[in-house]
Amino acid sequence: MDRLTLFGLFAVTAMLVCYALEDRSRWFVLGFAGACALGSAYGFLQGAWPFGVVEAVWCLVALRRWRARNDATADAVTS
Repeated sequence: MDRLTLFGLFAVTAMLVCYALEDRSRWFVLGFAGACALGSAYGFLQGAWPFGVVEAVWCLVALRRWRARNDATADAVTS
């Protein structure tokens, strides 16, 4: 198994773990976004650009969800 494959395995495993734990903390949503960014990099490095594009979009979606949860938490604290 080469380093690129190990990198891809790490990225996908991190995505799975963070996605499974998202309900526990908003920080897992941010971790999911980071793991999606790693998955996107893996896709482009591997030459599978459609995978890289889709993972980049998922990264943006997760960042938006994290921001929304972060704003909701801030609103709850100030209320």
